[in-house]
Amino acid sequence: MEKEPYKDKRWTWRGLVLVIAALILAAVLFSFRKYFHRSNSSEEDTHQVVDKYANALSIAMQFLTFRTAGKLVNNKIAWRGDSAMGDGSEVNLDLSKGMYDAGDHVKFGFPMAFTATVLSWAILEYGNHMNMVKQLENAQESLKWITDFLINAHPSENVLYIQVGEPKLDHTCWERPEAMTGKRPLTQVNASYPGTDVSAESAAAMAAASLVFKSIDSAYSGTLLKHAKQLFKFADTYRGSYSISIPKVKDFYNSTGFGDELLWAASWLYHATGDKSYLTYVATNGNAFANWGNPSWFSWENKLAGVQVLYAYIPRSSMVNLFGSKEDISLQLYRQTAETFLCGLLPESPMATSQRTTDGLLWVNQWNPMQYTVASSFLAVVYSDYMLSSQTSNLYCSGKLYDPMELRNFAVSQLDYILGNNRMEMSYLVGYGSRYPQQVHHRGASIPVDANSNCSDGFKWLHREHPNPNVAVGALVGGPSLSDTYTDSRNNTKESEPTTYNSALIVGLISGLITASSQLESFVKN
Repeated sequence: MEKEPYKDKRWTWRGLVLVIAALILAAVLFSFRKYFHRSNSSEEDTHQVVDKYANALSIAMQFLTFRTAGKLVNNKIAWRGDSAMGDGSEVNLDLSKGMYDAGDHVKFGFPMAFTATVLSWAILEYGNHMNMVKQLENAQESLKWITDFLINAHPSENVLYIQVGEPKLDHTCWERPEAMTGKRPLTQVNASYPGTDVSAESAAAMAAASLVFKSIDSAYSGTLLKHAKQLFKFADTYRGSYSISIPKVKDFYNSTGFGDELLWAASWLYHATGDKSYLTYVATNGNAFANWGNPSWFSWENKLAGVQVLYAYIPRSSMVNLFGSKEDISLQLYRQTAETFLCGLLPESPMATSQRTTDGLLWVNQWNPMQYTVASSFLAVVYSDYMLSSQTSNLYCSGKLYDPMELRNFAVSQLDYILGNNRMEMSYLVGYGSRYPQQVHHRGASIPVDANSNCSDGFKWLHREHPNPNVAVGALVGGPSLSDTYTDSRNNTKESEPTTYNSALIVGLISGLITASSQLESFVKN
C-alpha cells in the first residue's frame, strides 16, 4: 500500500519537469518571436518615409508644372495660363506642349529631351517611392507633356524640330508667357543639316519613357519606341553636331560632341527593347566615344557618366556570347570609369575631387552650379543601389574601400545642404523651409498677373529690387558661389535662374532618398 504514494509522487515530478520544459520552450519561442518582430520592424523602419524629403519632393515636382507650355488642363496655378498655343502652326504641327527650359520662353529641344530622359530614369528606379507620397502620377504627367511634344516634333524619319522661338529675339522681351505676341520661328535638323547629339538625346528620352508607360498605355509606349528607333537611326546615319549644322545654337546650348549621346541612346534602347544589337553598339563604339578612364561631369551636355553607371550593372547573363572575351573588357572599362567618377565624389577618398565649396558642396562651374551637384548625387544614389542589388560590397578607391552607404551618405549631405544646411541657412529649393530665394530669375514669377505691360516695358519687373509677386515653388536655382554665398537678385542669372533639368535631377535625387533604405531592385536587373 505504500507504493501507491510513491507512484503518484513519481508522476508529480514528471509533470513538474514537463511544465518546466514547456515554460523554457515558451521562453525560447518568445525570444525568437521578439527577434523576428525586431527584424520585421527593422525592415519596415528602413522603408519609412523621411518626412522632410517627402515634403521636398512634393515641392520640387511643382516647378515642372510651372514651365509647361500649351493649353493647361486642370490648371491650379493662379498666375499661369495657356501659352504658345500657335507653336508649330506654320508647318501644320502642334508644338504647343513641351516646356520652357529656364526663366525665358524658348523651347530648347536638347535640354528638354535630357529632362525627359532623367525624369524617366528617376521614375523607373524610384517610382514606388514617388507613389508612397502620391507624386508618381504628377511625374508621369510632366514626362508625358514633354514626350507629346517630342512625338509631334518628329514628323518624319529624318526631320526633328529642335527649337521653338529665337533666343536673341526672345531676350529682347520680359513678359509673361501668356502675353507673348512675337514670332516664334522653328529650327529643325535633317539629313542635310544633321544634329546627331539632339536627335540621339531625343531617342534616349523616348526609349526611356517607353519603359515608363509600358504598363500604363502600351499603345503610347509603342509609339514612343517607334520614334526612338527612327531617331537613333537618323542620328547615327547622318552624323554631325547640331552646333556645327546650326551655328546660332552655340550661344545657348552648345554641344561639344555627339558620341556620348549615341552611347546614351543605344543604352536606353537596349533596356527598352532587349535587342542586343544596341548593347553591341555600346560595346563596340566604346573606343571611339566612351573616353574610358577619364571621368566627366554628368549634365545636359555630357551623358558619359550616365552611360557608365547604366552599363556597369547590366547583368553579365545579357553579355554571354556577345563578343567572347571582348564584352568583358568593355564591361570592365565602363565600370572602372564609373568607379573613378564615384570615388571622386566621396570627400574622404584618396581620389576625391577638390571641386567643392569650403562647406562641402560639389561645385564645378559658376553658371548653374547646382546642376552638377544634383546630377552627381543622383548617380551616387543609383550606383549605391546597384551595388546592393548586385551584392557588391565595396567600391575600391585607390587603396581604400567604401560601402554603398557611404555613397548614399554623400548624396544625403548634398541634398541637406541644398535644403538649408549651409552657412546662408537658405534652402535653394524655392518654397522649402522658411528662407529661400525671393528674386528668382523667372519672367512669369516676377510679373503680377494683372500687370499692364508689354514686351519692352516689362523689364521694369526684372530690375525691381523686390520679391517676386508669384512664388516659383519647386524651382531649384543655380546655387551659391564657390565661397558658399548667394546673392538674391533676378539680375544674378548664373545663381538665381532655375531650369527644368535641375528639377528632373533633384526629383530623382529626392526620390532615391525618400525612404531610410535603398532600392534593392532595379529595372536594369529585369
